[in-house]
Amino acid sequence: MDVLSFSISAQFTTMIVRFLVCMISTFIIVDRLYFRKSHRRDFYFTFMLISVAIFFLVFFMIFMLEDLKTKTSIGVGIGLFGIFSIMRYRTDAMPVREMTYLFVIISMAVVNAIANSLTYVELALTNVIFIFAIWLLEKRLRQLPFKEVRYDRIALITPDKKEELLADLHERLGLDIDHVTIESVDMLRDMAVLKVYYKDEKL
Repeated sequence: MDVLSFSISAQFTTMIVRFLVCMISTFIIVDRLYFRKSHRRDFYFTFMLISVAIFFLVFFMIFMLEDLKTKTSIGVGIGLFGIFSIMRYRTDAMPVREMTYLFVIISMAVVNAIANSLTYVELALTNVIFIFAIWLLEKRLRQLPFKEVRYDRIALITPDKKEELLADLHERLGLDIDHVTIESVDMLRDMAVLKVYYKDEKL
């Protein structure tokens, strides 16, 4: 009968509450501040799952160390934070903006997992500070969304044909283009890689 009994420990309740605080904050940052500008579903997926993985990994590591009555839990947590903060993906290079968001997401997950001395209100306020800082910078800098385009008419990428280039891109993409930067040019294939920055009505 004891085997079938079900009870929830205080540690598990603490974990769930902290996890909910962490995930709500992460969702606001990823969905409302990052995704509405970038529209990158791949990074949306990455940021959310990394937040989940880091939180549980750090929380259970700290919990196990506390059971062992060690005093190195905070040091291990900070060390783990350092390891993941310099994590690199070997498949594709991550843009600086996305890397910054990844760093913030990892930081929040670690803080929510190891901040045992904070009350739930203090922890929530800490997350609000994260969110407010990102919102303020996004609002202040007004970063435009962009699309990376492989462009076949390299004759139009010269400075004297800027207007023709913008008109051609506007006709093809249907976007209100603000400006274009040239990332690379392949003379052999008559192709250029452009970053097309456009004005989004949602901003």
